[in-house]
Amino acid sequence: MKASEQTNYYFRKASKELGMQAQLERVLMSAKREVKVEIVVELDNKEVASFTGFRVQHDSSRGPMKGGLRYHPEVDPDEVNSLASLMTWKTAVVNIPYGGAKGGISCDPGKLSHQELQRITRAFIDEIHDIIGPQLDVPAPDMGTNAQTMAWIVDQFSKYHGWTPAVVTGKPLELGGSEGREAATGQGVYYAIEALMADEGKSITELSFAIQGFGNVGSFVAQFIAAAGGKVVAISDYGGAIINREGIDIPALMAFAKVSGTVVGFPHAEPLQRDMLLSTDCDVLIPAALGGVLTKDNAKDIQARYIIEAANGPTTPEADEYFLKSGKILLPDIFVNAGGVVVSYFEWVQNIQQFRWRLDRVNTELKGIMMDAYREIRSIAKSSHCDFRTAAFQLAISRVASATALRGLETDAFCLIRS
Repeated sequence: MKASEQTNYYFRKASKELGMQAQLERVLMSAKREVKVEIVVELDNKEVASFTGFRVQHDSSRGPMKGGLRYHPEVDPDEVNSLASLMTWKTAVVNIPYGGAKGGISCDPGKLSHQELQRITRAFIDEIHDIIGPQLDVPAPDMGTNAQTMAWIVDQFSKYHGWTPAVVTGKPLELGGSEGREAATGQGVYYAIEALMADEGKSITELSFAIQGFGNVGSFVAQFIAAAGGKVVAISDYGGAIINREGIDIPALMAFAKVSGTVVGFPHAEPLQRDMLLSTDCDVLIPAALGGVLTKDNAKDIQARYIIEAANGPTTPEADEYFLKSGKILLPDIFVNAGGVVVSYFEWVQNIQQFRWRLDRVNTELKGIMMDAYREIRSIAKSSHCDFRTAAFQLAISRVASATALRGLETDAFCLIRS
C-alpha cells in the first residue's frame, strides 16, 4: 500500500464515523497545489547538474500551509503528497492555525558539499519564492535538511521580499529561531506518553520502554523518559540495536553516540539484532524512525502493551487493525509527533511579533496544547467507541471541514460536520 493510500485509508475510516459524503471526502483529500521544478546548478567541479524539487500544498482552509522540506535521493511524489495531507490533520488535531504542505529535492546531501547544498537550496527558492511566505506556506527542516538550510532559505527569500524570518521555522536562534525547537518533537512525544499513562493510572517510573531510532526525536524522547525515572531497555539506530534489561544509561549513551555516531558498541548494553527491537519484551514501544515498520508480518510479535507513534506512518493499516483487535493501545502519529510543528508555530508567532519567548514559556505552552489535544481525542474515542487514531482523524477532519465550509464552500455535504 502506497503512503498516500495508507493516509487515505485512515481518513476514510474516520470520515465514515462522521457520516461524511463522498463529495466532501474528495474535497478534503485533494491537494490544493503540486509544484515540480528543475534546479540547475554548477557543482564544485564545474560540472552542471540538474535536480528535481517538489512542493505539495494540501490545504489552507485554517491558515498558511506548513510542512517540512526533505533532501533525499528517493524523494517520492506520492510520499510527499501523503505527508502534506498528514500535516493538514496534524495541525488541526493540535488546533494551531495552519494547513498542510510538504516538499523535497531529489538529491543525496551526503554526496554534496556545503557550498553545493547552498546553491541547490537558493536555486530552489528562486523557483518557488512566489508560492511560499509567512501567510502562504512556511517550510521547516526535515530529513536531510537542518537549521542551516533554513538560514539559506530566509536569506534567499528576503532578496525578493525583504527581511522575512517568518518564511521558515527551525532556523538558527541568531536568525529568529525559537528556544526549544530542536527538542520539540521529542518533548511533545513525552507529554503524550505522560497524558496517556496518567489516564491509565500508571507512572513513568514503573514502565519499560523500547525506542526504535536514536536520531533527533528518539534521542530526546529517551532523555526525557530517563530524566523522569523511566527505564529504557532497548534502543536502535541505522547501525543496529542494543539492550539492557536493567535499563540503559541514557546520558552515557548520548556521550558515546556523539563520538561513535551510533549506539552500536555501547559497553554497558548487549547487542541486539536491529529487527528484534520491535518485538522486545517491554511495556511501551516507540517507533521513532522510519514509516511502515509495523506490518501484518510482525504485528503478532509485538509484546508491548502501548505503542506510541513518534515516527510518521510507522504502522500499516493491517497492523493497526491487528493491534486494535488484540487490545493494544496506540497513540497515533498525527497527535504524538505534533510537538515539532507546535513549537514551529511558536517560532512563527515570535517572528511576527518580533518578541522572543523564554524556554520555560515554550515548554509550558507546548504541554498545554498537547494535553488539550489528548483530552479532546480521548473524549471522541469514548463517545464514538473508537480507537485513538480514528478519534484523532475525526477531530482533525471536523475542524478542517468546518473551516472550509465557513469560508464559503456551501454544499449539502458540509452540513454533515460534527458539531
